[in-house]
Amino acid sequence: MRIVNLIENTPGRPGCAYAHGLSFYIETAKHKLLLDLGPSEETLENASVIGIDLTKVDTVVLSHGHYDHSGGLMAFMDVNKNATIYMQNLAGDDYFADDGGSTDQRYRYIGIDKHILQNPNVKLIQGDYKIDEELKIFTIEKRARKLPFTNKRLLKKIDGGYVRDEFKHEHYLVITEGDKKVLLSGCAHQGIISIMEAYHEHFASYPDEVVSGFHLFKKNADYSADELQEIKDIAEELKKYPTRFVTCHCTGVPAYEEMKAILGDQLDYVHSGEEVHC
Repeated sequence: MRIVNLIENTPGRPGCAYAHGLSFYIETAKHKLLLDLGPSEETLENASVIGIDLTKVDTVVLSHGHYDHSGGLMAFMDVNKNATIYMQNLAGDDYFADDGGSTDQRYRYIGIDKHILQNPNVKLIQGDYKIDEELKIFTIEKRARKLPFTNKRLLKKIDGGYVRDEFKHEHYLVITEGDKKVLLSGCAHQGIISIMEAYHEHFASYPDEVVSGFHLFKKNADYSADELQEIKDIAEELKKYPTRFVTCHCTGVPAYEEMKAILGDQLDYVHSGEEVHC
């Protein structure tokens, strides 16, 4: 299995752009696939720099309905007319971020470009879905834990009003290669611990590798004492699993460093354009 980051927030491979967003290219025995497509066409440009031919991709999994994971999809659809694109049926709903400030500018649309939904290759699914023996998608039916603190400002617009997004549009990809299982998530908005618990419910085991953002990023790293403790508590929980974690994007470097101090070799960071070594 080959897993390459096509774009994320921090500089990595020379010549590759970096930006707030996420995309992974994956090769398996049967598939060439993408998890997400970053915030813009820069995702495709990075693929070209790395030498990845996106016309050969047969499968795309959109992890959830946010612009920074879908911004390159329209451009991808122009160069690849055959790949099946899987997303939850709620991924096209209206998602916003509460930026504070004045009423006129407070709520910022962060959902996908609605034109994506018009593409005939888009397959809207509801809940868990088996693509084949290699690729399975699962969701969290009922979450026992609270959402990570950074999700408080993320909203869904319903009937002209805003409610807190519970991320029913988020799903997770499991790739099986022989005896090895790799779990890939975009932002883990539902919480990485909740995702691990749901994985165990579905598969009665734990993944060998997890590649995911943890959505613990705050601008200027202005964490409160309680928020820092939550980050450390998550790391202590992850330490209990027989799993190696690779993170990026919405985890943020300061949160990663806090977690790395606890998890050591069990946790690594992948930068824009770099390969994940499973």
